[in-house]
Amino acid sequence: MSETRTDAITLKGTPFDIKGPQLTVGTMAPDFLLQNSGLEEVSLSSFGDKIRIIATVPSLDTPVCQQETKRFNDSIADNDSVEVLVVSADLPFAQKRWCGSEGIDNVTTLSCHRSSSFGESYGVQIANGPLECCLARAVFVVDTAGRLTHVEYVTEVADQPDFDAVLGAVTI
Repeated sequence: MSETRTDAITLKGTPFDIKGPQLTVGTMAPDFLLQNSGLEEVSLSSFGDKIRIIATVPSLDTPVCQQETKRFNDSIADNDSVEVLVVSADLPFAQKRWCGSEGIDNVTTLSCHRSSSFGESYGVQIANGPLECCLARAVFVVDTAGRLTHVEYVTEVADQPDFDAVLGAVTI
């Protein structure tokens, strides 16, 4: 069983608990098994030697999560050495439908709907409140060796991450 943190992550000012450790820059990114839009299981190593931006969001069915995903889609459109993974508890069918309707083709959506292990490993599993079992908003940059080069836990779930800091951590 993983630890529960009561750090200052809020939804419109109301704090909630998070399961899992708070990851730090310089440590190895935890491996995972998540489901892609083709219902296949993928892991961190499934994305080869690319730099990975892992953005966790509560649901693609919210305006803030949609804006974030679109911004990452547009920001890395011409960068073949970077893979953006947007992880949520949404079903793969819903993720695929949303990406298709919004023209999102530079981002890979992954679903954690079958297990809380990803959320707990990355320290983003919401443990209580109205978003219980969803993921908190966070962004992790993983270099080609699997090491974390950027970690941002967004303190207010309704806010966007610091895109400049994330993209600045993507070094080739």
